[in-house]
Amino acid sequence: MAAAQPTPVADADADFALQGEYAGLVKNPWGGSDPVGLQVVALGNGHFDAVAYRGGLPGAGWNMQTKTKLSGGVRDGSLVLLGRECNFLVANRFAISLDATGRLSKIDRVSPTMGLAPPPGAVVLFGSGNADQLSGAKLTSDGLLQAGVLTKMPVGAFRLHLEFRTPFMPAARGQARGNSGVYIQQRYELQILDSFGLEGVENECGGLYRQTRPALNMCLPPLAWQTYDIWFTPPVFAADGKTKLANARITALHNGVPIHLHREITAKTGGGKPEGPEPLPINLQDHGNPVTFRNIWIVPHHRRHHAPRDGIVN
Repeated sequence: MAAAQPTPVADADADFALQGEYAGLVKNPWGGSDPVGLQVVALGNGHFDAVAYRGGLPGAGWNMQTKTKLSGGVRDGSLVLLGRECNFLVANRFAISLDATGRLSKIDRVSPTMGLAPPPGAVVLFGSGNADQLSGAKLTSDGLLQAGVLTKMPVGAFRLHLEFRTPFMPAARGQARGNSGVYIQQRYELQILDSFGLEGVENECGGLYRQTRPALNMCLPPLAWQTYDIWFTPPVFAADGKTKLANARITALHNGVPIHLHREITAKTGGGKPEGPEPLPINLQDHGNPVTFRNIWIVPHHRRHHAPRDGIVN
């Protein structure tokens, strides 16, 4: 089977216009109105899945408990989504409840750390088309960085900011859909994947690959720019260089929301290099999908440090 190909923004089909995030109020049986969020996921050829969230979208009001899965297709230019507990008609940037009075509006969320400028002491790894700090860098025709690069500098403890965009690949599924990753020291992978509207498990976006799931799936729709803000502390080894005394730790914000807070990384992830005391570069993994990057900078630290516990970026 041929690999699914990405769709550029300019050539995106009618399904692309329907996918995305919707938010608004829906009347409840007691006469009031409840906030509701809806994520609509394009699956290709007019087919869609969706998730409705009570309280609002993930990271913006959802109560972290109540959600309902829906599915449906396009009929006469409108998308009909049906579920066990709620149903919606989606068209013209609105989702109309078919069960009660209520209308959700399509929104385009932007990470609060988008465009974050490098602070004093930062090393710009990629910005304004300059990739001098990277090995194997290739740029798109519009000056974005493609996946498949290594930092020239090896890293120990650091703070990292990067912005990434997953492609629109509606016919693809699972690990074939917008796959890349931030491979810290070529050992520990913070996964990048088009996981919009999914559960948010260990091998999806924000997961420490196959090891620890994110606290919340904060993945935005494909072709939306997203941010990772990462603080990393490497493991501690004894003088013999073999005995590990303390695990690596990571704090990560996905689109400004904490998904890992001082989380221990218990071992290398996936196909990462074996753990050890020597610093190694960061790899922005090429997994065969056209994930792109911009505005990447790092603040190296020469001592062990702690990220803010409240997840606020300064």
